[in-house]
Amino acid sequence: MKTLTVIFTFLIVLLFAACATKDERHFVQFDGESYQKNWALSELNSELPSDWSSYEYLTFEMKASSTQRFNLNLYDAGELRRLTIHPFQNAWVRASIPLIHFQKRNTQGHDMAAISKTALPGLWIGFSGSIGPINQIDSIGVEMKLPINSPALEIRNVSLTMEQRDSIFYPLPVVDQFGQWIADDWEGKANSLEELKALWDEEDSNIESEGFNVSKYGGYLDTKAEATGFFRAEKIDGKWWFVDPEGHLFFSAGSTGIHTGGSFARVQGREYVYEAFPPQSLVESDSKIDEASFYGWNLYRRYGNNWYEKWKEMTFRRMDSWGLNTIANWSDENLGQSQNKAYVATLRGWGFSAETMGMPDVYDPNYSTEVDAAAKRQCLALKDDPFLLGYFVGNEPPWPGREQELVNVILEGKDSPMKKALQNYLDQGDTPERRSSFVYDTYKKFITTVNSAIKKYDPNHLNLGLRFGGNPPDEIIQASSDIGFDVFSLNIYGYTTYKDRLERIDKFTGLPIIIGEFHFGTPGRGMAPGLAQTLNQEERGVAYRYYVEHAAAHHSVVGTHWFQWWDQPSTGRYDGENYNIGFVSVTDVPYRELVEAAKMTHGRIKDIHLGIAKPSDREAKVQ
Repeated sequence: MKTLTVIFTFLIVLLFAACATKDERHFVQFDGESYQKNWALSELNSELPSDWSSYEYLTFEMKASSTQRFNLNLYDAGELRRLTIHPFQNAWVRASIPLIHFQKRNTQGHDMAAISKTALPGLWIGFSGSIGPINQIDSIGVEMKLPINSPALEIRNVSLTMEQRDSIFYPLPVVDQFGQWIADDWEGKANSLEELKALWDEEDSNIESEGFNVSKYGGYLDTKAEATGFFRAEKIDGKWWFVDPEGHLFFSAGSTGIHTGGSFARVQGREYVYEAFPPQSLVESDSKIDEASFYGWNLYRRYGNNWYEKWKEMTFRRMDSWGLNTIANWSDENLGQSQNKAYVATLRGWGFSAETMGMPDVYDPNYSTEVDAAAKRQCLALKDDPFLLGYFVGNEPPWPGREQELVNVILEGKDSPMKKALQNYLDQGDTPERRSSFVYDTYKKFITTVNSAIKKYDPNHLNLGLRFGGNPPDEIIQASSDIGFDVFSLNIYGYTTYKDRLERIDKFTGLPIIIGEFHFGTPGRGMAPGLAQTLNQEERGVAYRYYVEHAAAHHSVVGTHWFQWWDQPSTGRYDGENYNIGFVSVTDVPYRELVEAAKMTHGRIKDIHLGIAKPSDREAKVQ
């Protein structure tokens, strides 16, 4: 039955392609530091009206030579409406873009990733915030910043529709049996299993510990502070450090997402774009390979029936060799609890709600009881583990900087204790300042309740904070002091950690700082460059050195965690992201340039943080 479904879907795609109107193709070659091209509506389709408010979708077909993001701009009486498009590479797709995203900011989502993007079958879109009416549209434009190697874009068959018509056309399939993008070529692309096995054998033969002179917990053996049996933080000679259970100074260099992969997003209905899936015998066996996990399938190809245990062994060998001492967020829990490497734990059960932009209802009379139960369930089992670095209590709340929107969402939402508390608060005065004040008070109630419950059931380990995203406003940083955080965590995507942000956190909280996420990627292999692009693989390594070493040079920074261990799926994860951001590829082959740069940096971090060595001054080429 599954085979018939795939065949039927494929035939439907061909039928759509055959029936498509052969409109003129509009070609764009992006070049320079920033390139923009605009078309009057009549150039794209003489039947396009100027008032789009009664339609649901902007539908068009496109083919992009690169995965680099570009802005799709609408001009309504001269005012800009914008979305960001992340295209598939070298494949014709039909995209139906929901027009609501040009008119209204999304407020549905429990974290920044969930609220800022959405996936479509052949691409994904990001929300920029440039919104407004669309009843006087006169032109459409595309724009790309820092284009690499003059990428090209073709667009045809532009129309307005009431229904979605998304599809993927030729070439098909676009993903091969190893999970690689068919419509691109690169050095090291595997053309056969024999080629892959040769690369795996080469790594297995050559990988070795680099002698970083560290304790079993990853602390520097030639340093000494008070040993307490657990990780802690201490300010020594004006610089913050983690201190490992044996009393050695520790700078947390880690990677998030160290796991064997999961299913590709939205496989159903798109089966025809894949050359093959793991055999059903592997999917249904104890091997636990997900039906669409090419990374897991490649691990089975590499290691055989006992692939999971051998993968764990190789992961620890890699970390020893590369100088990574921390299993960071979103990683396989079994790795952390194997008593081999320091690890972090991400706690859940705090009532984050997509309907209220991630803000829990702390006014519910049962909230404290539910939080207490969640903390007990998760923390009691870990409280005596010396390898646990500490707890993260959440990830990238989307409401900082959008407090007024959050208040509106609560007031317009269903009845709840939080809505009632807000209404009572505003009865005493309804101003933008008081609305923001309610949000900050609610945040402090939430964090105080959660942090107290964590310490109740685990007084031994560090509270690493909430993992804020971007650039939280001063009010949030101030509200985060003296409420139970031992460390302030912040995910910073850029080419540097932005010293001004670090200084503000230091000023308002006085806490040590951990960078929970950062990365660099480059377009190609069917994958997008991520949130901070570089020119090529070599420059990814250059960017890593510059970022981490300059972070380590700051007196408050105690760790940097890369996002993530392996590349995202080329056809996109659950929200569409398909970034080239791995230490290893989908074929489980390390990116040599990034690894070698990381090894060099990890051998220098201690001296840089002590102030006796200078950070790298070479900035990466991004174009």
